[in-house]
Amino acid sequence: MADYQRTQVELVHALEWEYVRVPTMPVAKEYHWPRMTGTYSWLDDQGYEYHYSPEVGNIATRVDATEMTIDDLPDPNAPFRVDPSELDAIRHVVKELGETHFIIGRSAIDGTFPFQETVGIQEFLIRMITDPEFVHRAIDVYVTRSIAYLEAMLDAGCDAVMTTDDYSGNMGPFMGPQRFREFILPGIVRQAEAVHKRGGYFIKHTDGNTWPILDALVEAKIDGWHGIQPRIGMDLGKLKERYGDKLCFFGGINCETLIDGPAEKAREEVRYAIQHAAPGGGLVIATGNVLQPGTSLTNYLAARQATREYGTY
Repeated sequence: MADYQRTQVELVHALEWEYVRVPTMPVAKEYHWPRMTGTYSWLDDQGYEYHYSPEVGNIATRVDATEMTIDDLPDPNAPFRVDPSELDAIRHVVKELGETHFIIGRSAIDGTFPFQETVGIQEFLIRMITDPEFVHRAIDVYVTRSIAYLEAMLDAGCDAVMTTDDYSGNMGPFMGPQRFREFILPGIVRQAEAVHKRGGYFIKHTDGNTWPILDALVEAKIDGWHGIQPRIGMDLGKLKERYGDKLCFFGGINCETLIDGPAEKAREEVRYAIQHAAPGGGLVIATGNVLQPGTSLTNYLAARQATREYGTY
């Protein structure tokens, strides 16, 4: 933990970030080595199987538990408490950088689309039709838990909090706008209200083609949106024109550009974003997701320098 805390602060200074996104940490307790079921798969201490793909690089996913029923879900009325040790990294970053940087806490749970905690994405979407009671209950349980994290992170000194369930792929949302409004939107509204009651800012990450659901996200009163992918049609000029008085945009750079380059393309993406979405405020230059495996430092530094050059207007 101490190494992570030190590295997080050093990285912010080395890369000259102006805002910092800090996740919650695993609970401080004794962990046992998982029982491996394959080269890239294992069982955790609760018996759930996880698979990891080295090609993806940074994501381990739980194998679908499609036999789960509503009775297997946690009790929505059961008390839920965030362990203080989960906030250790956030408290350290706030102490070291809170006076100079904008601190965003990343929740361990989003809860608005809890397929990973339940039956997997395909089965969860099917149950929106075949078993809506299960879907509503699952979302209620995990949104309630996510709000506990959001409140705890704000109380620990974060300026804003971010949730990270994705609702779209590159072709569009995983469900139609009507089902998005029925199942997903109420949970986002609950989260936004809780965050605003604490005096914080609420930032929603969801990448992909989100045009069909953006009106609903704005209605939920999120403050910022992270996950903008220009290469699939999420054009910042059009977004600014339509939502510029309602949202702060986190984006402008395609993840692929920072991998493949060339550096001049990274500079051009920054220039376009600032020219079309910065006037009047409401733009934070960022990638469409996170820095992916294979990111070139040369391309990254070119984008950072372009932000400095074009960011004065």
